[in-house]
Amino acid sequence: MNLTERDNQYLWHPYTQHKTSKPPIAIVKGEGALVWDENNKEYIDAIASWWVNPYGHSNSFIADAIYKQLTTLEHVLFGGFTHEPAVVLAEKLMEILPENQQKIFFSDNGSTAVEVAIKVALQYFFNKGEKRTTIIAFENAFHGDTFAAMAASGISFYTQAFQGMFIDVVRIPVPIKGHEQISYTALAQAIKNNKCAGFIFEPLVQGAAGMVMYEPESLDELIRICQENKVLTIADEVMTGFGKTGKTFAMDYLVENPDMMCLSKALTGGTIPMAITTFTQDIFEAFYDEDINKALFHGHTFTANPTGCAAALASLSLLQTSEMQAHIARVHQSHLDFQNHIEKHPKVTTTRVLGVIFALEIKTESSESYYGTLRNKLYDFFIENGVILRPVGHIVYILPPYIISEVQLQKVYEVVEKALEIV
Repeated sequence: MNLTERDNQYLWHPYTQHKTSKPPIAIVKGEGALVWDENNKEYIDAIASWWVNPYGHSNSFIADAIYKQLTTLEHVLFGGFTHEPAVVLAEKLMEILPENQQKIFFSDNGSTAVEVAIKVALQYFFNKGEKRTTIIAFENAFHGDTFAAMAASGISFYTQAFQGMFIDVVRIPVPIKGHEQISYTALAQAIKNNKCAGFIFEPLVQGAAGMVMYEPESLDELIRICQENKVLTIADEVMTGFGKTGKTFAMDYLVENPDMMCLSKALTGGTIPMAITTFTQDIFEAFYDEDINKALFHGHTFTANPTGCAAALASLSLLQTSEMQAHIARVHQSHLDFQNHIEKHPKVTTTRVLGVIFALEIKTESSESYYGTLRNKLYDFFIENGVILRPVGHIVYILPPYIISEVQLQKVYEVVEKALEIV
C-alpha cells in the first residue's frame, strides 16, 4: 500500500468530511517553497502550510538550532523550573513587542494562546472583585478550536454543534472602509449593555474570513473606546505576527497598544508547535498576591519546551536579517504588481494586499459556502497545476513563504489567473 492508503486505515484529518473528501496527498519532502508527494510531483506551497512556514521547508539554520538544543536539553517541566532558551526568547521578544507588553506565558498553539488570554481577561476582573463575563469579538472572526477560542469565533458551521455551551460573546461588525462608525457604535453599545471583560480581534486582517482587511486608524479608535471603559484588549496575532503584514506585528501599524497579544504559527518557523500570550505588567499584578487562589492555574505539559524556544530564537534571527526583510518587500511588490494586473479582470470583484498577503474575490451569481462547489473546483484545479492554495468560498488568497522565488511566485499568479478562465 502507498502512504495515502495506509493513512486511510487509521487517521482522522482536520476540517475533513471523510465520506465525501478526496484522499489526502502524501507529502514526503520539502525544500524552500516546494514540497513533493510520494509520486514525486512538485507543489509550490503558496500558503506556507497554513501560514506557519515563512522561511521555507527544511530550513537548515532552524534545523541546526533544534539539533543543538536536542543534544543539550530537549525538555524540562516549566512548573517550578526555567531554562536559558525560554529566558533568552523572552528577552528577545521584549525588544520587538509593543512597549507595554511585559510578561510572557507559553502554551502549545494559536488556540491555546487565545484560551489563555480569554481566561486571563475573565479572571483579571474576578481577582479584583468585579464580575465581568462577556467577551467582545468581530463578526466572522476565527480564533481557534478550543472552547473559549471557538466561542469567540464567528464562523457558524465550525461551532453550531456547540451552541448553548459557550461563554458569553457579543459580536460587532468589522470596521471596513466606509463602515467604521457602525463598528464604533456597536462596540460602545456592547460595552454599555454587557459586563465586558475583553475585546479580542485579529488586527488589520481576518484570516479565515477570507483575508478581510481594515485600517489601523479604525482599530486604534476601537481600542480607545475599550480603554475609556476599562475593557481589556486582546490582539490575536497568531496569523499576522512575524512579518506577514510587512511589519513584525500588525499592531506596529497602530498608535494604541493592546493589553494582551497571542502569538504562534510562524513563531517557530513551522517546525515545532509553540505559542505565547503576552501581557502588560498591570494584568500580571492582578494575579500577584498572597492569596494563592488569585494565581493563573493554567498550564500545558510542553510549556516553554526548550527545543521549541530554540526554534523560535532561530526564526526570530532570520526574520530580522536584511535579506529576509528584502524578501518580504519583494513579495509585497510582486503582489501589488499582480493586483494592478488582475483587479480589472471581468471575473474579479475586489482585490486586496497587505504585506505578503494577497486576496481576490471572484464574482459569483450566488453566495458561496466556505467549502462550496466553487471552492472545491478551485482547490482541485490548483492542486492539479502544482500549487497549494486553499480558497475560502469564492475568495482566493496567496500567503507564501517569504523566500519563495520570483519564478515560483509568478507561476502561482499564472495559475490563479488561469483558474478564473477555466473554473
